[in-house]
Amino acid sequence: MTDPNQTPNDSQDSGGLDSQDPQTPQDSGQDSPQGPQNPKSPQGLQPPTKVGKNMMRIVLAVCALILLSTILTSGFGKGREISITDFWAYLEAGQVTGDIIVEKDTITGENTKGVLVPDGKSHKFYVQYNHRDDEKFTEKICAAARKHPGKFEVIFKPTGWLELMLPHLLMTALVFLAIWFFVFRRIGGGGGGGGMLGGFGRSKHRVTPKDQTGISFGDVAGVEEAKDELGEIIEFLQNPQKFRRLGGRIPRGILLAGEPGCGKTLLAKAIAGEADVPFFSISGSDFVEMYVGVGASRVRDLFKQAKDHAPCIIFLDEIDAIGRKRTSEHPGGGQETAQTLNAILVEMDGFDSSDQVIVIAATNRLDVLDPALTRPGRFDRQIDVPLPDVQGRYEILQIYADKIKCAPSIDLRKMARGTPMFSGADLAAMVNEAAIAATMADKQFVEMIDMEEARDKVRWGRARKSRAIDEAERRCTAYHEAGHALVQVLAPDADPLHKVSIIPRGRMGGATFSLPEKDRYIYTRKYCDSILEVCFGGRIAEEVFCGDSSSGASSDIVQATAIARRMVTDWGMSEALGLVHYGGQSEERQVAALLGRAEYSDKTAELIDQEVKAIVDRAYNSARKKIEANRDKLERLAQALLKYETLGSDEVNRIFDGEVLDKPTVSDLIGIEQAKSAADKTETDADETSDETPAETPDGTGDEAPDDTPVNTADEIADEAPGEAPDETPADSDKA
Repeated sequence: MTDPNQTPNDSQDSGGLDSQDPQTPQDSGQDSPQGPQNPKSPQGLQPPTKVGKNMMRIVLAVCALILLSTILTSGFGKGREISITDFWAYLEAGQVTGDIIVEKDTITGENTKGVLVPDGKSHKFYVQYNHRDDEKFTEKICAAARKHPGKFEVIFKPTGWLELMLPHLLMTALVFLAIWFFVFRRIGGGGGGGGMLGGFGRSKHRVTPKDQTGISFGDVAGVEEAKDELGEIIEFLQNPQKFRRLGGRIPRGILLAGEPGCGKTLLAKAIAGEADVPFFSISGSDFVEMYVGVGASRVRDLFKQAKDHAPCIIFLDEIDAIGRKRTSEHPGGGQETAQTLNAILVEMDGFDSSDQVIVIAATNRLDVLDPALTRPGRFDRQIDVPLPDVQGRYEILQIYADKIKCAPSIDLRKMARGTPMFSGADLAAMVNEAAIAATMADKQFVEMIDMEEARDKVRWGRARKSRAIDEAERRCTAYHEAGHALVQVLAPDADPLHKVSIIPRGRMGGATFSLPEKDRYIYTRKYCDSILEVCFGGRIAEEVFCGDSSSGASSDIVQATAIARRMVTDWGMSEALGLVHYGGQSEERQVAALLGRAEYSDKTAELIDQEVKAIVDRAYNSARKKIEANRDKLERLAQALLKYETLGSDEVNRIFDGEVLDKPTVSDLIGIEQAKSAADKTETDADETSDETPAETPDGTGDEAPDDTPVNTADEIADEAPGEAPDETPADSDKA
């Protein structure tokens, strides 16, 4: 508790954020003598006073007032304006009294009381006249004064250079200060004090107080190994003496690396929430400005405030924006970034074991970071945050599904299997899209069909049901997707079929979806051959049943070629080339070829092309044999797709077994929806009619509403447009 004998200056540090005295009002939970605390500041700390901003406003206001006063006083209080002719007439008639003041461009005076002036006008007058242009002016005005002695006196008032230049100087100063205030302060980013430029060099970080973090490890799933490794950091922040007892030192920096959307930022916030410490967050791009040295100043300010409020966590998001490898190729353009990076390196070297400040950085470009940044002693520990596996996706779906109303029929494990390569952000977006779709359909709960539609929308885009498709293209698309689905079912090592559709979605004209039974971390030769066969199933079906080929198989060909080339150059699956690595990025190979530094000879390149073509041809011939041997099954599946447009795996298997599907067609669904809309409209009109009280006639009867009131049906639902020749390969197949 605070000492009652303390003065306000004694009980609260003037810096606000720098106070660490346990007897301060901040620590005791009381309001400071200077007023209520800011609830948004960590631990109720007061922000610094914005002296520079207030002083700038005062200076601008004073300059504006002086300039306005100078302009107004040039004509204010001088009375009415008269012509030079009237002025000489008043002098000749002796109708002037008092002092006549002659300045450079103005003559002022006052009429006698007997002179008639317009109503409401003053007897004072002024004349806009430059007497220096009139050589006889002095002689004439002195003669008039001698003619009427004692009535008025002529005073010639010289004009000084300061009086002449003052309006111009004030105007220039006002413009300069306005530019300084509105431009440079915005470049500097505003903020607290710091002189005339305010927060030009202050950090633009965001502070989340320890009691407002609101995120714990229970809100993070799918990255169990990363959570276990970060548990040591939480233990250090909570109990640093435990580590110092044996001389241990916690890592100064932790680098989280992984694909976008995997939860790197969420992990950093969870650490702060678990450790119950303030969380300083800033993006790497917030340090960079057009002026050299500003970023370095913001780095120093950030670390200073963090040390003043230790224990705490500094989170640098997208650190690759300022942590790229330093080169001498562009010394001018990269000078600001280099200075900012140097400031970070120096600040991290300056950490003491007792600082209790942990720096956590996140990036998805670990390969471009400067080695000086990632060496031990700075970012001691690098933690990989991968895409979640099946179990991780299931746990993530559970977290987000608890926030919405889900029907009991939703199978989250099935959804986890059907979302390979989805990040945590993708899964969150999928659950949200499912909730939106169920809301738009006036459902009470989110159903499984909403989840599946949301998954397809997040991965491939919204279904384009209103797209008008030519019947020939629709038929070609049906056979194309039926070919994919048939080979998917018959290929022994391919992933199980999930569903097939000819409804356009995104850039695809149709799609065949698979449902992997597990996450794949290695690719076997048999699995790759099966994927190649599935890729060519659509083109073969077009050739066999449509007698032609289309551009719809372009992406199938691209995917198949990429897989076959990696089988040869990276995975050693070619007997002719053996276990030799010929891979590398295509851009790197092209640059090396242009510079004459190719990794292998032209003969080897020709052999690689031959092996790639041999693998592709072998898969094509195998898929063609499967389709030729099951023409009747493919024909039935294509006709069912033309009729129903979307079929699940169970329905596909029933069609292959010769069964006839008993489900509403697309036309039936459209008719049901139209009838439902018409019934709803009729009921609404009837309710509106019954609410109106009929006006009684003199004989007691009332006007009856006609029984044949026309019903305006809702807008006709557009037919589910068929897909054109597909632009995509079988969906959900794991791409090697």
